[in-house]
Amino acid sequence: MFGIENYLGFIVAAILLNLTPGTDTMYIVTRSVAQGQTAGLYSVLGIISGVLVHTLLAALGLSIILANSPIAFMLVKYLGAGYLCYLGFKMLMASPKPLIANALHDNEVQATNKSLDYKQIYKQGVLTNTFNPKVALFFLAFFPQFIDSSYAHSTLSFLLLGLSFALTGFIWCLCLALLASRFSQRLRDNPSIETVLNKISGIVFIGLGVKLLTEKG
Repeated sequence: MFGIENYLGFIVAAILLNLTPGTDTMYIVTRSVAQGQTAGLYSVLGIISGVLVHTLLAALGLSIILANSPIAFMLVKYLGAGYLCYLGFKMLMASPKPLIANALHDNEVQATNKSLDYKQIYKQGVLTNTFNPKVALFFLAFFPQFIDSSYAHSTLSFLLLGLSFALTGFIWCLCLALLASRFSQRLRDNPSIETVLNKISGIVFIGLGVKLLTEKG
């Protein structure tokens, strides 16, 4: 089917791989715990959008550049690590939110800011996944195992496998976001604890950045 071999085996492997904790999982759980369900959902959409970016790059053969160019790989790696550290420092330095909004105008402003924040969370999820070169290399190493080398339209095969991987990832990440946000709801209802959660989240992001930076390619 479209040059794909053992599709069922691919789905099983994709599910198992998505269940394995990694940078994406930590990003989603951290956002969900610190900032709630909606933030978690936007982080899921961002991460999955990043997966689709990698799918497109792999299908077009651009990810091969990362595999064959140590300079390109290190550049993307440093960008990804730097970006994660930037997110962490940003959360650590964030000012505590006001406890009460007394006026309708204040509520409207807060609603607008939340909307903007969610868009930012989505964008950060996209960049977090896209700037992880190991994801690109994983796609190049994993997907070809399920593609018939004699099939003339391997680009289509890559796209279908990528979409399947993204779908299984979306379902799992969605469950993570919902469970993590519900588990931490009572904690977030306390403003002082919410501030602590944001600080912890910042430390986690910085740790992820350092981990990505120090990992060998």
